[in-house]
Amino acid sequence: MCGLTSPSILDGFNEFMSQHRSLKGASTIAAKRNVLKRFERVELLKKRSQWKDGQKVIGLPKTKPDV
Repeated sequence: MCGLTSPSILDGFNEFMSQHRSLKGASTIAAKRNVLKRFERVELLKKRSQWKDGQKVIGLPKTKPDV
């Protein structure tokens, strides 16, 4: 029998391992994003009636998310 697989050596090895706070689930993050993705910016411009049909999605004006 190999000494590494002995139950006495591995007892409690995985029981008390902690996880770094940056690796916790996304459900704990509730911060509001201040940068929008391109499709979100287009939707916001459409909602504000600042979007023209046929307009290019490159070089969009700066937009701040609704509060």
